[in-house]
Amino acid sequence: MAELFGFKPADIGAAALLVVVVLMVLTGRLVPRRTYDDLKDDRNDWRTAHGESEKARVEAMRQNSELIELSRTGVHLLDSLPRGEVTADGDQTVAP
Repeated sequence: MAELFGFKPADIGAAALLVVVVLMVLTGRLVPRRTYDDLKDDRNDWRTAHGESEKARVEAMRQNSELIELSRTGVHLLDSLPRGEVTADGDQTVAP
């Protein structure tokens, strides 16, 4: 027969085995199947949520990169426009 913590179950006795099982339950080494399944489902839900969050983060980074490039284009466009002053009569004079 297999050994449990270095002892054979037949040598320990029923009361000692019950104490070992209770201690395993209290320390969390032995959990009910329903609790294990719930924990496994929660872990899978977190993995799914993390995957969706990563997809959204990657999309946001792509959009930010595109917006930065568009803003650079706008800056170049505005820099290429002639600069001048508007006089009191509404005429614009180009600065040298």
